[in-house]
Amino acid sequence: MTNENKDQFKPADHPNDHFIMTTVVGSYPKPKWLNRMQDLYEQDDGPVDEDDWQEAQDDAARLITEEHERSGLDVIVDGEMRRNEMVEFFADRIEGYEFNGPVKVWGHNTFDKPSVVTDVEYDESWLVDEYEFTADVADKPVKVPITGPYTLASWCFNEAYEDDAPLANDLADLVNEEIEKLVDAGCRYIQIDEPALATTPDDHQIVGDALERIVDDIPEEVRIGLHVCYGDYFRIYPEILEFPVDEFDLELANGDYEQLDVFKDPEFTADLALGVTDVHVAEAESVEQIKENIKKGLEVVPPEQLVVSPDCGVKLLPRDVAYGKMENMVKAAREVEAELDAGEIDVEAAPASADD
Repeated sequence: MTNENKDQFKPADHPNDHFIMTTVVGSYPKPKWLNRMQDLYEQDDGPVDEDDWQEAQDDAARLITEEHERSGLDVIVDGEMRRNEMVEFFADRIEGYEFNGPVKVWGHNTFDKPSVVTDVEYDESWLVDEYEFTADVADKPVKVPITGPYTLASWCFNEAYEDDAPLANDLADLVNEEIEKLVDAGCRYIQIDEPALATTPDDHQIVGDALERIVDDIPEEVRIGLHVCYGDYFRIYPEILEFPVDEFDLELANGDYEQLDVFKDPEFTADLALGVTDVHVAEAESVEQIKENIKKGLEVVPPEQLVVSPDCGVKLLPRDVAYGKMENMVKAAREVEAELDAGEIDVEAAPASADD
């Protein structure tokens, strides 16, 4: 894999010579009316039928896609308007899983933790319809987040496989099949979400093996990112540099960049998708604050290897705050680019060599 496929997402009218790509991790606050529609849809003999519910999801996806574009983001998603919890959504679409009822995860939040009861199998496409709808609505490139096979294996009850490794490998083959269909539909940017990785670092080899299966026969121009939120990154670095991905999307703003030095030695050879706004803070950081955060990334990688995004999904924030974070992040990135063009910023990191 190379990190040279970022420029395909650079807008033709980009105002600066430098390009620090701006994107989001995935989730976004759902409009309150969509949640009300879902409640009505799930009522027995309720007033909302399948067609009504489909239309409501389409309307929400269209609305949030356009909201992302209005903020100025270079690469967008639909805010995952059609998805519920990140494991539950995919487990519901994979043969071999069954559900046992809600499990408490944090605060008052729950998710329907599934069990794997037979070998997992691919049934029908998970995300192609979602991608095609969003790409049709959007004028900007569209990224597709997919929960990774290690998290899909770790965050369930495994009743069918000897351990998580063979389950993760089988799931990786299914993800690979889905990505091939997304690529055929025109998608050029896939993000694999593996929040379980940094919490169970001894299993990074399982994740690496699964990623090799995921990218098998995927064209070089398709950008593959890996999102790893929270955890002790020093326990998985530099081993993750062996993973066959173009970028690593890391949550660092929430920890006030205490772990930034982890990625300075050895040299960070992939692209760094740096979290520059804290999704746990319910107010939009100022443009100046986000600029300082972006410059933290330039201590690790040169501008051509830097991408910026929020730390994680923003679905738990008030919607106006989520939008403010995106808008200020884009403004900050453009200002940093202009300062780089003018030679006003000293870049500490050297570009990765072509042999890396």
